[in-house]
Amino acid sequence: MRTPLFILALLAAVVPARAELPVLQPADIFQLQWAADPQVSPDGERVVYVRSHADIMADRYRQNLWVVDVSGGSHQPLTMGSENHTQPRWSPDGSRIAYVGNQEGKAQLYVRWLANEREARLAQLTESPSALSWSPDGTRIAFTMFVPAAPKPFVQMPRAPRGAEWAERARYVDRLVYRNDGRGYRRAGRTHVFVVPADGGAPLQVTRGEFDHRGPVSWTPDGKALVFAANRHADADYEPRRQGLYRLDLATGKLATLLEHDGPVAGPRVSPDGRWIAFRAFRDQERAYQQQELWLVSSAGGEPRRLAAELDRSAGTLYWAADSRNIYFQYDEFGITRVGLADLRGNVREVVSGVGGASIGRPYPGASFSVARDGTIAFTQASPQRPAEVGVANRRGKVTRLTALNENLLGQRRLGEVEEIWYESSVDGRRIQGWIIKPPGFDPAIKYPLVLEIHGGPFANYGPRFSYELQSYAAAGHVVLYTNPRGSTSYGAEFADLIDKAYPGHDHDDLMDGIDAVIAQGYVDPERLYITGGSGGGVLTSWAIGMTDRFRAAVVQKPVVNWYSFAFVTDIPIVATRYWFGAMPWEDPEEYLRRSPISLVGNVTTPTMVLTGEHDWRTPMSESEQYFQALKLKGVDAALVRIPDAPHRIVHRPSNAIEKVLHIIGWFDRYDAEAGE
Repeated sequence: MRTPLFILALLAAVVPARAELPVLQPADIFQLQWAADPQVSPDGERVVYVRSHADIMADRYRQNLWVVDVSGGSHQPLTMGSENHTQPRWSPDGSRIAYVGNQEGKAQLYVRWLANEREARLAQLTESPSALSWSPDGTRIAFTMFVPAAPKPFVQMPRAPRGAEWAERARYVDRLVYRNDGRGYRRAGRTHVFVVPADGGAPLQVTRGEFDHRGPVSWTPDGKALVFAANRHADADYEPRRQGLYRLDLATGKLATLLEHDGPVAGPRVSPDGRWIAFRAFRDQERAYQQQELWLVSSAGGEPRRLAAELDRSAGTLYWAADSRNIYFQYDEFGITRVGLADLRGNVREVVSGVGGASIGRPYPGASFSVARDGTIAFTQASPQRPAEVGVANRRGKVTRLTALNENLLGQRRLGEVEEIWYESSVDGRRIQGWIIKPPGFDPAIKYPLVLEIHGGPFANYGPRFSYELQSYAAAGHVVLYTNPRGSTSYGAEFADLIDKAYPGHDHDDLMDGIDAVIAQGYVDPERLYITGGSGGGVLTSWAIGMTDRFRAAVVQKPVVNWYSFAFVTDIPIVATRYWFGAMPWEDPEEYLRRSPISLVGNVTTPTMVLTGEHDWRTPMSESEQYFQALKLKGVDAALVRIPDAPHRIVHRPSNAIEKVLHIIGWFDRYDAEAGE
């Protein structure tokens, strides 16, 4: 990989020549910056990207847009200030950039003319626009937006006297899914597709009905129609994985069904020559996890055919090559995100590796990329030692890193070294992949405490990517182990399918085997073991301390501890019942109880902290409250930490991330101090 000379000069200037640097500090999160959504210009000469940081005064994450040449020069802001600017999209001729910004107090659609740096708001929108897509001739922009509805009230209240202060009106709910994590109670209304002139004007709503159309939206090359996927079924709450592929004629408003599918359809894109539509889908077999496959169908509809069938990895975001004969797509393999290139015969080759890094809390993928007409690829570049940077790869595969967003901070911090580990599962001999973070200044002659940190999902993956949280544990003097046990993605369908209707189960054994493998290396004190994890990792943490007493302390983050109750309070009730159990709770209560960590509370002796956001609607606080009180009734040393206003993503504000890390380290330190007495 080539690093531009200006970056090398910057590094030499900012890194002081001293032997001992400080370790990562909790408040350093307010100094970190990371790249996301890099969009390469059509001519492959420039990249616009979202540059994120944490605002220490407002305690919010902020996003601005920056532009950098692919040569590595002319790195400058496109937008500035304390407002948020996201979703940058180049016009087809590269002269303008559309984006969403809230500089007027509410998210609106803007266009920036690069030649004269002029900017215009295109319309007065009442809701936030999303899924921006330029028409091929650059005259229009399609987007999606929520359209509120005014439902008739169930009861008609009498008028309150003037000056009276009556209670807030009752909330009438009649939908299965009536609230969503991170958004709260669902408002009446639907998400629809709009089209607006690129030089401003009234937005035209082009879809109708009691259905959601969330995008992305793809134009046909002649600009006469839009193609998108949607769940246009009245029972969408009960059939969330049943979608179709549609073509909307803009002149007539006629909606044609190109494909009815027994499963989800996502991310359709029309080929530049207009002959084909590529999309991601799978045929729903009601398994807990099913891989997204790459498919192709004629633009006139008909029988689709699968591409890249031999890859055995889940396909992500896709783009057509300019020749309409190849498709770029994203996939994860062995904990690393890659970009592949598939031809229409189904042959696949890797073109970029090490994509990701935009998920700074824990080492999840957090990846995105885009492709220019000449085949230049812009992508978020992952590294164990740095959050996401902007990278580009040319058609010959030569990779260049364009940014160095954190050298002024992390160049002056000692971070834990990240090393890969593979070990055998005691269950069936399968090879399990993981990573070890060693404390800064690691000395192999010292016996260190170890923290096992477990990913959520459970169908997800960790990898060799920067992690503020895990590096903080290492900075506090812990060896940190994180692994991808069975059920993790990026190892093929069969590996993920091992926990179908059997979670938690042998994934727990894979985790314990990982601890044993690290202990065998000789630098971990087996009497000073700690465990934590969030969501699916919270499930496995609470399960583990019910199965073994080997841990000195545990922090269970946003868990599911009672599958029976969880099915009735989560915002994913169909997934929790039909897909994870194959039966309703009243149909198989014994199985729901058997797989619930709360059934093992009688075995728990490990001091346990339970930590959850109070506005978490994915694994609601009621789950944590049950577990905490059960532990107290059992006589276990336990604490409950409630993060005010926080959703499932506890770290939705920077100070929440600090507080989460400090509580976990503080809990472990309390019992580690007892180990040294």
